Amino acid sequence: MDRAVFGEIGTGVKALANAVEFRNISKSYRRRTVLDGVNLTIEKGDFAVIYGLPAAGKSVLMRLLMGLEKPTQGEIRLRGSDASRMEPGERNIGYVPQSFALYPHLTVYDNIAYPLKMKRVQANQIRSIVTEAAQLLKIEGLLEKRPDQISGGQKQRVAIARGIVKQTDIYILDDPLAGLDFKLREQLVDDLKQLQERFGSTFIYTTSDPLETMSLAKHVAVLDGGRIVEHGTPEQLYASPAHVSTMRLLGFPPANVLEASWYEKDGRPWCKTALFEFPVQWEKGEGGLPGKTGEGFIGFRPESIEISAEERDGLIRFPCRFALREDLGGEEIVYIESGSTVLTMVVRHDERETLANVANVKHALIDPSNLYIFDRRDGRRIGKGAAYVVN
Repeated sequence: MDRAVFGEIGTGVKALANAVEFRNISKSYRRRTVLDGVNLTIEKGDFAVIYGLPAAGKSVLMRLLMGLEKPTQGEIRLRGSDASRMEPGERNIGYVPQSFALYPHLTVYDNIAYPLKMKRVQANQIRSIVTEAAQLLKIEGLLEKRPDQISGGQKQRVAIARGIVKQTDIYILDDPLAGLDFKLREQLVDDLKQLQERFGSTFIYTTSDPLETMSLAKHVAVLDGGRIVEHGTPEQLYASPAHVSTMRLLGFPPANVLEASWYEKDGRPWCKTALFEFPVQWEKGEGGLPGKTGEGFIGFRPESIEISAEERDGLIRFPCRFALREDLGGEEIVYIESGSTVLTMVVRHDERETLANVANVKHALIDPSNLYIFDRRDGRRIGKGAAYVVN
């Protein structure tokens, strides 16, 4: 869309460093706590993704931000001001809901134009803006149809178009691509990213899709168990997760996470799983160093696993066998079994020798520096694998 067309209307809001601040936000329904002490700051102009499993509380958090519900505890700051003093209509937030929420008696054109008409935008400006939004979402041929005359995927595109035509500096997109087919979703990911960069607006996007998260986000907040367990850039969170939920949830194919315990051997800490054991380097955090013994998890990414018939200095070697392979186009997901444990690894198509031998695999290798150790009690990362010497 052309920023100049949208700029003619203007946002009428203050330019502040922080667009939104959630301060110790909790939300309960009777005895069920959905959000528990959420703290998160979203800066002006960010593309922030709230990522978590379905029913993690993402939509509830967005409803609190829009003023459709009130938090049980905590404060929301919107553009530097206390949001509790604002009615929903005064918060000036563009919204694309998870459901279509279209008016059945209006045409597609009138559905998209509705928020502009409520702001008394001039008719010629409305037509320009609606036309551009329809072109972006590839629905320009549907403008005269009613919602009952279009498909579910087309309805979702109309809902996205209606949400982005509102002239503001903050937009909420609540899992808007969930009902779309893969090819259109892939295209819309690129379109939304370009649109946000062109506008310079703050986009707050919720999803349970790791690929959308990694493709769209400038910053990610991982919501699990009603809490923000970690936030940062997608690259930081993927490469060096500080919480086991981040390791489990963020990334495709999913990470390998195993039960683990640690103990002391020859005066230094070691970690043991059902497949292998290795020396540990602890990381001193807020909780201090772990005790001499304990239980938790180790996590490692699929690309950390190699297959090899030979031992190599510094790498852990363990027995395994081929189970299944899944072609994704540019790479293959390979599932291997070691005992009763199934592990996931990734092999690129240009690794021809590995692909040729993968069905005959008998051993796998992994660099211990790629193994992250997490405490069972609170999920926080407490260490990683240390240098390993083959006996």
